[in-house]
Amino acid sequence: MWGKKKIFWLIVVFSVFEFISCRKRDNQVVPNVPVEINIYTTDPLFFNLQVTGGWEYITGGSRGILIYRSSNNDFLAFDRHCPYKVDDPCGQVKVNSTNISAVDSCCGSQFSIIDGSVQKGPAAMPLKLYQTTFDGSVLHIFN
Repeated sequence: MWGKKKIFWLIVVFSVFEFISCRKRDNQVVPNVPVEINIYTTDPLFFNLQVTGGWEYITGGSRGILIYRSSNNDFLAFDRHCPYKVDDPCGQVKVNSTNISAVDSCCGSQFSIIDGSVQKGPAAMPLKLYQTTFDGSVLHIFN
């Protein structure tokens, strides 16, 4: 017969397992989508990318891409798909009024557009980062 202690520990172990599995489910990897994009930074459509600290949204990736110009020759390209509950169709980040953070209005997670790191949860994973190269006029975004 099962004793009270055994039942107690069985419940504790099950609860811990359930907590861990829920946390893994909530913080998943954003789907891999082929990305192969060239942006001409001198194009008036991308005016904001002509200065350090500028950013733009473009179509591509899983739920759009956020491009941030970190220096004269360096750009970062993040997928706008929030890494918290990736199956939630609502999860998409938008740059807030500070122009240094991107927020998912569904879960409330906040990310730095300077490096994609989590500034405020519940997300535990950073924004998905794509590779970039820049030749002085053409920004190439790819994975």
